[in-house]
Amino acid sequence: MPPAGSDGSSFKDAVSYIGDRVTEALKGIAPDQIARTVTLITTSPTIFVYGAGRSGIVGRAFAMRLVQAGMKAFVIGESVTPIVMRGDLVIIFSNRGESYSSNQTANIVRREGATLIVITARPTSKLAHAATLCLSFAFPEDPRRPVLAPLGTLFEAASLRLSDGLIAEVMKARGEDEDSLRRRHAIMV
Repeated sequence: MPPAGSDGSSFKDAVSYIGDRVTEALKGIAPDQIARTVTLITTSPTIFVYGAGRSGIVGRAFAMRLVQAGMKAFVIGESVTPIVMRGDLVIIFSNRGESYSSNQTANIVRREGATLIVITARPTSKLAHAATLCLSFAFPEDPRRPVLAPLGTLFEAASLRLSDGLIAEVMKARGEDEDSLRRRHAIMV
């Protein structure tokens, strides 16, 4: 039962607002950027994904799908993650592009000679400038955002949709289908 005075209108407004804003932001990513991203993903020997906080959760979901699509992918920070090497690809999800950990990761990536894709809402950030390729979302501020999509909600929702869209392109490029992904899906006991 909803709390007293709740009629579900905030939920409906938030769902509509988030969906509309994310859809609009994704339209701003050029098709050639998507094509280049897919090429980098499908030609890199190893892919590493990083993000802090909720951005990291999106990154983990993306890494999982990459593995299911037959790619060799790791999440930076896990105890079984190998070292990044020249020729590898690192993808960093960072809303503002200013977190210390994301920028330190980018510094290591550049030092090792790996390729860096940054997914951010701040294309002028220090992290974005370190990228080989930057995919950015534009979310013009408005007074409804703090109430209906607080903090990094829009970025995180857009990042999840972007990464799932990239998986569809990776599947197509590699000749994968849902059955082949399912065969690589982890069995949880």
